Amino acid sequence: MIVLPPVERLRKIFADTKNIAVVGLSPKENRPSNQVARYLLEAGYTIIPVNPGQKQILGRKCYPDLLAIEGPVDVVDIFRRADQVEPIVRDAVPIGARVIWMQQGIVNEQAAALAENAGLTVIMDRCLKVDHMQFAGAGRLKLKP
Repeated sequence: MIVLPPVERLRKIFADTKNIAVVGLSPKENRPSNQVARYLLEAGYTIIPVNPGQKQILGRKCYPDLLAIEGPVDVVDIFRRADQVEPIVRDAVPIGARVIWMQQGIVNEQAAALAENAGLTVIMDRCLKVDHMQFAGAGRLKLKP
């Protein structure tokens, strides 16, 4: 069952987040993953592209998977089909991610249960950009000067 965390919990996620790995980030500007990532960059977050077919997206080094990322990851934002989410969640646990965010249209209850059992917060079928705009106050929450 999809349950949105309380608004204060969402605000805390946005305030405590610095690094967002975007799994399935497309280099094409018209794709939702690219639009969301660009918005998050402008909001002050560090974006970590994850796409095995690319070397660089949005001027940032692109990683083939979560396990290849060299630094910390707070949120894993997933732009992959629901049937591809579970292996991503399995990789998110050992890298210390705190939040699994399955974008709008993506629901995988089994992967959600796996993440929650590992202590991660799970948000499904929601757009990170839209929720940031609504709950963090777009333009008001800047993490970096």
